[in-house]
Amino acid sequence: MTRGDVTAVGVLAALIALAPLVASGYQLSILISTGLYGIATIGLVLLVGLARQVSLGHAAFFGLGAYVSGLLATRAGISPWLTIPAGALAAMAVAYVVGRPVLRLHGHYLAMATLGLGIVFQVVLNEWVDLTRGPSGFGSIPTATLPLPIAGGETASLYLVWLAALAVLALSLWLVRSSPGRALRAIGDSEVASELLGLHTADWKLRVFTLSGAYAGLAGALYANYVTFLSPQPFGFIFSLELLVMAVVGGLASVWGGMVGAFTLVVLTETLRRSLPEWLPGSSGELELVLFGVALAAMVLLRPTGLVGLAAAGLGRARSLRAAPATAEEPLHAG
Repeated sequence: MTRGDVTAVGVLAALIALAPLVASGYQLSILISTGLYGIATIGLVLLVGLARQVSLGHAAFFGLGAYVSGLLATRAGISPWLTIPAGALAAMAVAYVVGRPVLRLHGHYLAMATLGLGIVFQVVLNEWVDLTRGPSGFGSIPTATLPLPIAGGETASLYLVWLAALAVLALSLWLVRSSPGRALRAIGDSEVASELLGLHTADWKLRVFTLSGAYAGLAGALYANYVTFLSPQPFGFIFSLELLVMAVVGGLASVWGGMVGAFTLVVLTETLRRSLPEWLPGSSGELELVLFGVALAAMVLLRPTGLVGLAAAGLGRARSLRAAPATAEEPLHAG
């Protein structure tokens, strides 16, 4: 991690620690959602942005982590402090098993295969009623309690989610600047050239796919701990698409793009949900998807580097202007 990354992570941690003192419950829920989706989106940034392997089924890993954690807590009575990592490990194991055959595919074939994974997972959730309770879902999931007298309710969820989110963020920032990160970037640029240089591309792609699935499973387990009720409906293709949109809008070239994209989409979703009925009376929820599609197309066409790339470009221009030597016009002398 660079000194700038360490400083930024420290500032973000301080802001999260102080947020309950100044933010309302509604604002804390936005921060919690940002942390949850940011964890999963960072995994997509590593997978899609670094290794250039597209996934349209990450909602399955998110939902798997949520259901494993929720079922272990409600059916087996296991502590949430154990069920949360169990959910992440379950998603990581499934990502490893599924990734071995799936990652032999490339391009749109890979995207379609991961899309099929998401569809199969949702069918299982709906049809395996004895285990998952089907479309009705189940609730009363116990939540993890923090040993802090001031950390209760939304504050406890905020601290727990962001403790995990900051750890994932720091780990990923280190990863992209390490030798594994350079290997993944090389594979993303050219698999053929990477093979010629001695990299086993299949192994590296499987590793990043597994790590990305583990991130999504961790986020899902924390989601179950936060909402305390699960049903199959939130874990469909639309959610996979939303995660991908978050990564693209934030910026696939930077780990920070995962957090920035998650925050942007969460705020945009809440704004549209509250304001659309006033702006367009009679509008339905499907209009949100249309607006998301327009935002994604505009970002890809106009700013493919995302919001983080846009901010970096603006900062670079500002620095170059400050560093440019001042030129003064020489006075004219009469001959």
